[in-house]
Amino acid sequence: MSTYREFALAHRGAARGTVLRTVGTRERRSHLTAPRVPTVGIDIGGTKVMAGVVDADGNILEKLRTETPDKSKSPKVVEDTIVELVLDLSDRHDVHAVGIGAAGWVDANRSRVLFAPHLAWRDEPLRDALQDRLAVPVMVDNDANTAAWAEWRFGAGRGEDHLVMITLGTGIGGAILEDGQVKRGKFGVAGEFGHMQVVPGGHRCPCGNRGCWEQYSSGNALVREARELAAADSPVAHGIIERVKGQIPDITGPLITELAREGDAMCVELLQDIGQWLGVGIANLAAALDPSCFVIGGGVSAADDLLIGPARDAFRRHLTGRGYRPEARIAKAQLGPEAGMVGAADLARLVARRFRRANRRRVERYERYAESGRLWTGFAAGESRRTGTAGAAGSREEGA
Repeated sequence: MSTYREFALAHRGAARGTVLRTVGTRERRSHLTAPRVPTVGIDIGGTKVMAGVVDADGNILEKLRTETPDKSKSPKVVEDTIVELVLDLSDRHDVHAVGIGAAGWVDANRSRVLFAPHLAWRDEPLRDALQDRLAVPVMVDNDANTAAWAEWRFGAGRGEDHLVMITLGTGIGGAILEDGQVKRGKFGVAGEFGHMQVVPGGHRCPCGNRGCWEQYSSGNALVREARELAAADSPVAHGIIERVKGQIPDITGPLITELAREGDAMCVELLQDIGQWLGVGIANLAAALDPSCFVIGGGVSAADDLLIGPARDAFRRHLTGRGYRPEARIAKAQLGPEAGMVGAADLARLVARRFRRANRRRVERYERYAESGRLWTGFAAGESRRTGTAGAAGSREEGA
């Protein structure tokens, strides 16, 4: 093993700690100079953990997926799963950093998961816990932030200076990018659009409030409405009742989308309702943030124009100052369910660059120190040889 390698391994932990304290919010334009090295992105949700090796162009070189462990009430069980996936991928790829996209609130330092609704993370020091077990730097962020970053870098948001992403899944997540920088807010929890109140006194939300946006425009809202109609044995629900053979719990969002594509009137109408609420919320966000583009992602966006068409119509009807201002573009996300994983890997590449720089500076200092040490050792050895030779000669003369 070379001196460089030995020193790098010995000081890797200290270098990584120094670098991660300085990452902050300095993404702006820094992706242009990030090292073109492979990194691992992890997307953690309530039902699945997806991991993939991603190159500098956003291409997925290898992907692994596993179910979120049944014992997910214990944070360590999920951490064990993440470590296993990373080590598995590291056997076949030279991994330089790991990025985590977590479905929850992440603090401004991107080190702790403050709250995850589908996991038992409560003020969990996820970054430090993983860094203690992995030999590369780790970055943690909200999964909507990582998905938005991926769409801005490689997908539907390329070229946009002001972008808002909305992820429609079980609930609604969101993220804001301005001039190539994720806007996380003072405490790191910006972009929780799903919990804006749109109907005072409306449906109860798991967050504890009533009338949140995600109760009217999300996968949960779509399934809830379909199941209520089916449970009431509504004539408009006969198509979906027959499809699930009367098993109402088997009604899912993907099934509703499939039936809508086949022309089922109720499913088409339900997606239109969800889309209209989506458009109302987007109009409110446009009034507050005035972005140039909204990117719609998440599983519900698979309905394409069955959802996004009604959203565009409602957006135009409710936009403040309509007719007298430019309208933001509304686009469907291009990277699909891998967006969060790809974005996490790409953000981790920025950490890898700073880690490599800090480590290189440490190595250079060590090599300078070692070189000066070698010079001193050589000088001392020369002095010793000279003194020893003279002494030996003197002894011979005295003996003579």
